[in-house]
Amino acid sequence: MAIEKGKIKKWNDEKGFGFIQQENGQNDIFIHISALKGMKRKPVLGDVILYEIGFDSKRKSCAINAIIEGVDHVISLSPIQNKRKPALSNKIKERSYRKSLRVNKPQKNLYLLPILFSIVAVVFLYSKFSEVKTYSNPVETQPEKLIEQFQCQGKVWCSEMSSYEEALFYIRHCPGTKMDGDGDGEPCEQQFSN
Repeated sequence: MAIEKGKIKKWNDEKGFGFIQQENGQNDIFIHISALKGMKRKPVLGDVILYEIGFDSKRKSCAINAIIEGVDHVISLSPIQNKRKPALSNKIKERSYRKSLRVNKPQKNLYLLPILFSIVAVVFLYSKFSEVKTYSNPVETQPEKLIEQFQCQGKVWCSEMSSYEEALFYIRHCPGTKMDGDGDGEPCEQQFSN
């Protein structure tokens, strides 16, 4: 059977029935609450209904195997009830799920763009900061001069150093030095501070 679509035009909640204005332009069609088995709520005016056309006991056309678009089914506890669920509702749910996936995919990608730009910006700034830091200390640009000028002679403490450059040479090239207490790569900061 074909799946039809329409909106609730009239609904009598006390009696449990109403009429659907069909999307195809034909006459309004009768719907009974029993055609909406397993829905979490009763229909209200304006609800979009997906249904099949069947016939009641008096051979009048009516909506059967109907669901309210966008409203979930009640979770049933009995496996027998699950077997009785109309196949239509499963088809409609599957279509709605696939449609929602298609609609939501581009939105998910839009959320990733700011994150991607942030990562690129952080990497760029870090690389720039690293470049500035490596060129900011003139002593670091001339390691060959330090190596020619100084030699490891067992000095360990700041009090044994004659200059900042000698202390810098010792913490970089000689083992067992105790001149960088805070571990920041700057030796003898109290002794040779500018």
